Amino acid sequence: MRCLKIGIIVFAGLIVASCSGDGDSSSSTSDSSQTLNFSEDDGGITLPEQFQAVVVADSVGPARHVAAAENGDLYLALSEETDGGGIAALRDEDGDGKADRVEYFGSYTGTGIQLHNGYLYASSDTSVYRYDMGGNQLVPQGEPEMVVSGFPDQNAHEAKSFTFDQSGNLYVNIGAPSNACQEEGRTPGSPGMEPCPQLENHGGVWQFSADTTGQTFQEDGERYTSGIRNSVALDWNDNADQLFIVQHGRDQLNSLWPDYYSVEDNAELPAEEMIAVEEGDVFGWPYTYYNGQTDQRMVAPEYGGDGETTAEEGEYKDPVITFPAHWAPNDLLFYNGSQFPENYANGAFVAFHGSWNRAPEPQAGYNVAFVPFEGAEVSDEYEIFADGFAGQDSLSSASDADSRPMGLATGEDGSLYISDSKQGKIWRIVYTGNNNNN
Repeated sequence: MRCLKIGIIVFAGLIVASCSGDGDSSSSTSDSSQTLNFSEDDGGITLPEQFQAVVVADSVGPARHVAAAENGDLYLALSEETDGGGIAALRDEDGDGKADRVEYFGSYTGTGIQLHNGYLYASSDTSVYRYDMGGNQLVPQGEPEMVVSGFPDQNAHEAKSFTFDQSGNLYVNIGAPSNACQEEGRTPGSPGMEPCPQLENHGGVWQFSADTTGQTFQEDGERYTSGIRNSVALDWNDNADQLFIVQHGRDQLNSLWPDYYSVEDNAELPAEEMIAVEEGDVFGWPYTYYNGQTDQRMVAPEYGGDGETTAEEGEYKDPVITFPAHWAPNDLLFYNGSQFPENYANGAFVAFHGSWNRAPEPQAGYNVAFVPFEGAEVSDEYEIFADGFAGQDSLSSASDADSRPMGLATGEDGSLYISDSKQGKIWRIVYTGNNNNN
């Protein structure tokens, strides 16, 4: 049982600790009048020492990405309409870290959501739109403005996640509508289409103006990068002034090509890749995949590969770091807060939704990893920052997981927010140690 009661007074740079026999811990944050009610078990997850969690809400609906406003309000994109809305708005009115008000609005459901230049931007599977957030209202007034419409309506990898750079541009993911661009999708032995026609309007990131409304995909979109199967997790690294992506690797190597791949290969290949993107870059999907165990780019079996044939060196850029297969990266966040210790500054958090396709091996992922950065370069190996979301050590099916990490956001005080896609649980992670940064 935790007995530590922490007061963090960020504006003074002072951290005071005391002890209590209460079951829950509490802490004041940037506003000294606030007292956070930390969960005794950190809401069922494990965190590094001197970090604690508040469960902001535990069932707001199937949440996708999350955005945090300067005043502490939270906004969650929902995958299913809940109480008549596709977006959940949360407000903590008494400063204990828990949501006292939850309201729903909007007629679209989807994945992406961010606050930018006084607007709340959100995406459906075929558009990006925005609400004017002038004033201190929790729910925006008026109808949304359409920013970009006309994205492909697809049945696979349909999430239109997005991010912004520092120069007025909006970047939107358009996932490939297939696993490996086969002539007959997910059919054993079916060859890949060559060239893959899906790359014309899918399988990459497109650039738009962030501040112009009424744009359309076909007329206004500029292809920024291609050859990416699905990049639900993307973020602009302001410190490096560069786009980064963690993409979903392909599936079913053994079930589609059993002559070349074992059941174990099916579970352990290919890697989930974090890639650094420059305009015009072309990555390897669907013609190749990356083997993180050997650090080699391999020719995909749909295009003549046999599990041993490597791609031509230099044909495609290598990832900056890799993660185990099928962890399903669904959000990427470069940490720009000052609350966490110095080693977290400008590093990247990655939310892994967890696998569904590693059977008969146990499913894996269901965690939030941290990747340290120096500028545009990864400076060390990744570590698991938050774990235990699944609620059990071994899963046979993704449906058995208690929670699945989905979205990430940084609060104005430097707290890290994590959203769950199953019931809509939200954790607020706070550093409660002695941090000389503050």
